[in-house]
Amino acid sequence: MNFQNPIIPGFYPDPSICRAGDDYYIVTSSFGYYPGIPIWHSKDLVHWRQIGHCLTRESQLQLEEARISEGVWAPTIRYHEGRFYMVTTNEKKCGHFYVWTDDPAGEWSEPIYVDQSGIDPSLFFDDGKVYFTSTGTEEGIGIYQCEIDIETGEKLTDTKFIWQGTGGKFTEAPHLYKINDYYYLMCAEGGTEYGHTEVIARSKSPYGPFESCPYNPILTHRSSGRNIQSTGHADLVQAADGSWWAVFLGVRPVSYPYRHHIGRETFLAPVHWTDDGWPIIGNQGTVELEELAPNLPFVKWEQSSKRDDFISTSLDDCWTFIRSGVHTTWSLSERESYLTITGSSDRLTSRGYPAFIGRRQQHHHCEVTVSMEYNPRDDDEAGLTVFMDDRHHYDLALTKINGHMQLVLRRQIGSLIDEKYSEPLAATDVELRIEATPTDYFFYYREGNEQWNKIGEGETRLLSTEVAGGFTGVFIAMYNYSRYNTNAYFDWFEYDSKEQIT
Repeated sequence: MNFQNPIIPGFYPDPSICRAGDDYYIVTSSFGYYPGIPIWHSKDLVHWRQIGHCLTRESQLQLEEARISEGVWAPTIRYHEGRFYMVTTNEKKCGHFYVWTDDPAGEWSEPIYVDQSGIDPSLFFDDGKVYFTSTGTEEGIGIYQCEIDIETGEKLTDTKFIWQGTGGKFTEAPHLYKINDYYYLMCAEGGTEYGHTEVIARSKSPYGPFESCPYNPILTHRSSGRNIQSTGHADLVQAADGSWWAVFLGVRPVSYPYRHHIGRETFLAPVHWTDDGWPIIGNQGTVELEELAPNLPFVKWEQSSKRDDFISTSLDDCWTFIRSGVHTTWSLSERESYLTITGSSDRLTSRGYPAFIGRRQQHHHCEVTVSMEYNPRDDDEAGLTVFMDDRHHYDLALTKINGHMQLVLRRQIGSLIDEKYSEPLAATDVELRIEATPTDYFFYYREGNEQWNKIGEGETRLLSTEVAGGFTGVFIAMYNYSRYNTNAYFDWFEYDSKEQIT
């Protein structure tokens, strides 16, 4: 049987994977969003369900004034002697740290810090020792390593420069493995852009010297016209049947010149070993959107409902805040079967805490509809935003201007802002809709059961990484801006993919 890539679509980059018996777990980067570091579970490497986040408390994750593409990124997850460890970097605040748990779907520990500079940390357990490996710059850009006490994070050895890579720029994202008689050090090179690659080296010692693989890069789509681009930042896992697999990030551009807006996504490919003991990812380093599935029994999780009626006592794991979940005032109980979002005086353009509850756009073709009741004061606004970052977003909101209820469609691209207004409305309850195609967003509204009114559109390319910069992808979010803390009441939110789901 075949499966469809990406296995986790949308902005879920920098994947790391581990296996515990017949269970597999993936963590991905979250940058300036809260909670931090989504975690996923699978039984077959193909079907994944999110089971929570590793960083769910502000004592674990400080994002004050972080830009959307700052925060935490490049996590590694490892399983050792019944315990799970996730290590990552909050570069602007506290550097490297890790958390641990016995239940990956439950609470994770308070952070344990490691005094080693750089980014992209990884843990490797071997023969009673714990190696801490990361990207650094002290003796040039490359890979640095020390040994630590896993209980305290204390360094037990000095940090050593162990490999500079193969000559590509930004040797980073190291993972160390012991396979048979060799220690393999696998890294990304070329930057997380269209020249991205994955390379590997090996040694008889975890500190080297490392022999570079003669087949490097073992994964890349650079200088190719494939539907998947920027492949790299990989991690290896051996399945229960003995086969080897790699997870890695990639993007799916929607036009040429290349532009992508829904983020770097998580892909899966088989790993083949050469006769001389080197791993090669995919078909000689290339990967397809459709691949042959692992020889494991398929376990398909129950699909989440496309519509959230806000009848639970807690928000679903897909919902995310900007920088903090504590500074946004919201409730699922203030009004039964409604999500209440209290307005914040921080706008979407601020570095503060806008009242924003959103989910990732995971499909190029999708439709998002929300039912909202809102009685704003003048210049308040609440509604939906298609959000790349604080300077690149499209907002469809209900507002009041000179005492009249109106819809506004605001499109902000850098310093350029365009606004379009509807005719005055009669009611305070409306439905808002965004239809997404690979190239455009279309914005609609209606009162009651009247026909849909189109208010405008916006190009996806203007929210792309190539225009906005950064490392994240588009979110579609409910938001509420109010200087008076006015409440917006969301009856339901529906995300309807128009693409085939494996």
